[in-house]
Amino acid sequence: MAQQIQTPLFFINAAYDSWQIRNILAPGIADPRGHWESCKLDIKNCVPSQIKVMQDFRLQFLSAVVGVGRSTSRGMFIDSCFAHCQTEMQELWFMPDSPLLNKTKIGKAVGDWFYDRNPFQKIDCAYPCNPTCHNRVFDNPHAHHF
Repeated sequence: MAQQIQTPLFFINAAYDSWQIRNILAPGIADPRGHWESCKLDIKNCVPSQIKVMQDFRLQFLSAVVGVGRSTSRGMFIDSCFAHCQTEMQELWFMPDSPLLNKTKIGKAVGDWFYDRNPFQKIDCAYPCNPTCHNRVFDNPHAHHF
């Protein structure tokens, strides 16, 4: 669908979008024995075969993103974080420890692209390469809280 959009478009997304992994790649209904449960709570808990599945999921996503073309009207900040909604708060874009791509924060990348200072089109290397990521860790819904 993005290929048909004529207006300028800037993609900000995690290549390992935690919501997509939890709800599309490995939803509970497709994992009745719970093999993915620990992995979906914290990417550091994933076994190599699960990381491989997520790497393949990332490659499918990247092939779709690259399919929109390399025009400067298309910007992108695709990091390798296990996260979702990296745009909901402006603070996430400018915090001292915000995720970086090419030594650039989200806010600077978007601003440089929007104001035609730099056609920012960066895709991060594969997990776990980016030490600036804040990978999401979810609470275990089955844990007993006393």
